Amino acid sequence: QLQLVESGGGLVQPGGSLRLSCVGSGFPLHYYAVGWFRQPPGKEREGVSCISSSGGSTNYADSVKGRFTISRDNAKNTVYLQMNSLKPEDTAVYYCAGGPDPERLWANAYEDWGQGTQVTVSS
Repeated sequence: QLQLVESGGGLVQPGGSLRLSCVGSGFPLHYYAVGWFRQPPGKEREGVSCISSSGGSTNYADSVKGRFTISRDNAKNTVYLQMNSLKPEDTAVYYCAGGPDPERLWANAYEDWGQGTQVTVSS
């Protein structure tokens, strides 16, 4: 079973940046599409971004387009989410998940999930 561990969350001021990492183990991550999801306080989990197993295809939620960038380094079994121009509404627990291609912003498409990392955007 693929195991995923997120890191890089924290407290940041509005307009700031964070880079989240998702490290895979158990199976080579390059077999998997990876999605980033988030769950704001009191709200449903939502898709943020996703990337195909090769890294050749990506997708973003409208709310983060132009601010977030997903990438992967398969040699390091790691997928990244660079988050710039952060807003208070980006506050959430962020999860990464692995599943088969194609990449999709749909939680049910993913089988294996990390435990999440908290991102708080506040002054």
